[in-house]
Amino acid sequence: MHDGAQARSTVDIRPDPSALASWRVFLRAHAVTTRRLEAELVEEQDLPLASYDVLVQLVDAPGRRLRMTELASAVLLSRSGLSRLVDRLQREGLVSREAATEDGRGMYAVLQPAGLARLRAAAPTHLRGVAEHMTSKFSDDELQALRSLLDRLCDWPVPMIDLSATLDDDDLRQ
Repeated sequence: MHDGAQARSTVDIRPDPSALASWRVFLRAHAVTTRRLEAELVEEQDLPLASYDVLVQLVDAPGRRLRMTELASAVLLSRSGLSRLVDRLQREGLVSREAATEDGRGMYAVLQPAGLARLRAAAPTHLRGVAEHMTSKFSDDELQALRSLLDRLCDWPVPMIDLSATLDDDDLRQ
């Protein structure tokens, strides 16, 4: 049970029609919203959403770096998919790779100054899109309830990312 809400005590092998409809709406809302955000970022900033996501994850990480395995989990890409993406971002000078000196194994992806500048340039487009296509559709109470509900589906707590620590008001007004 979660916060007094009734939860299914056993997992049904086959969801009932109402539960399946909820699942399908969730998938559709995610697909529609991410397609719109992707299209806007590519059109206005020439930056795919996955690349933006990598930059956001790195800017919020201690030392602006993450092990490749941690980054792959955070952006929900396979290791090979992330490796190809980081290769592209590295060629563009937005990130670099550094060997993990603590244990001699693994690599870090590290945000470079050009990556921070690219994130600062793209953030207004992305944040405007998030507001337009998602958050403006709900009241503050509904957003809190939605976050609480969706947190149950996550393997780990999703941190609150405060881009204001990285992006000042002038960046967000662009």
